[in-house]
Amino acid sequence: MRRSPLLPIFLTVFVDVLGLTLVLPLLPFYAEHFGATPLVVGLLAASYAVCQLVSGPILGRISDRAGRKPTLLASQMGTFIGFLVLGSADSLWMLFLGRIIDGLTAGNLTIAQAYISDVTRPEERTKAFGLIGIAFGGGFLLGPAISGFLAHRFGYASPAFGAAALSLTAIILTAALLPAKQPAPAASPAGAAPPAPLGRGNAFRRFFDRPLPRRRLLEFLAFSLSFSTLIGGLALFLERRFAFDVEKTGYLYAFSGLVGGSIQGGIGRLVKRLGEERLARVGFSAMVVGYGLLGVAYDLPTLLLLVAVAAFGAAVVRPSITTLLTKSVGRDEQGAALGVSQSLASVSQIVGPIAAGWLIEHRALAAYGLMAASFAALGVLLGAQKIPAGEPVES
Repeated sequence: MRRSPLLPIFLTVFVDVLGLTLVLPLLPFYAEHFGATPLVVGLLAASYAVCQLVSGPILGRISDRAGRKPTLLASQMGTFIGFLVLGSADSLWMLFLGRIIDGLTAGNLTIAQAYISDVTRPEERTKAFGLIGIAFGGGFLLGPAISGFLAHRFGYASPAFGAAALSLTAIILTAALLPAKQPAPAASPAGAAPPAPLGRGNAFRRFFDRPLPRRRLLEFLAFSLSFSTLIGGLALFLERRFAFDVEKTGYLYAFSGLVGGSIQGGIGRLVKRLGEERLARVGFSAMVVGYGLLGVAYDLPTLLLLVAVAAFGAAVVRPSITTLLTKSVGRDEQGAALGVSQSLASVSQIVGPIAAGWLIEHRALAAYGLMAASFAALGVLLGAQKIPAGEPVES
């Protein structure tokens, strides 16, 4: 691991995620501080995703052509500036501006996943993607708890400035430690021209016209819709059902990160035992249970149990589906495919928080959890479908 390029990519993703998780539980309370309603809180989250929807495929294609490292550095610089704007906010519109800047350059995770695909063999990829899950788990363990502590004692701006400092650290780590790695060229006959880069519309058609990549992308969409709906309304739900403030909300996020990070440490063994497809179905099922029963949670032990079940589900679904997606396309297509998946995640991050904010604003707390669960149930149904006859299995 010390000599592997996975170590610096893990460090940079971890620091990036830590910065993100400093801001994530903070934003609903920060926005409400400036008079935002739950629906406006959802729109704030969606503003980031709208911009990410535009930038995701573009950054994926740029990283395929120009290399992962310079594209990742540019993306991280935008995140750094966005966090600085958040910390300087004195009105609601500045919160929107900070999220828009960050969203327009938001390709950190997609480029990191493409980099991992470049440097790993297919049979090792789920375990390698599990490193991102560990980074997420570690970030969610530390970041929200630190954010809640800082916001409670020093004001809402302090976590945003802390996130900016971490983002700057990630830039330094990427520049100093991450080896430059060009994507592997596609195998082609002698004298044949390399494939032309795909436009966004062409990329969607290219992957959705093929049954196996289409299925993997739809599974990823189901996961993203479920997770985005849950996260988009969780702080507001906790505030109304349990009277949680930003500090207690941060600690609950940290508990979720502890569970997720623990699961990621053993995901390689789970994959060997179950395989990616079955593991994804198990994870989706856990998300259905954890999210769907939130409406009947009125005490802390029940809440913690449901969060643990849901965190297990999300922790195993993401790397499993991402691996299955990269295996369903050629090596020269992986950056574009992950860019499309990022676009689908952006659509989810638009729909989920707005829907969650609208439901919570109308006090439909049980319906909020059931909506998140219904998207995960769609993932179960998609995963149960058989691969069409004649369609090649992932390699």
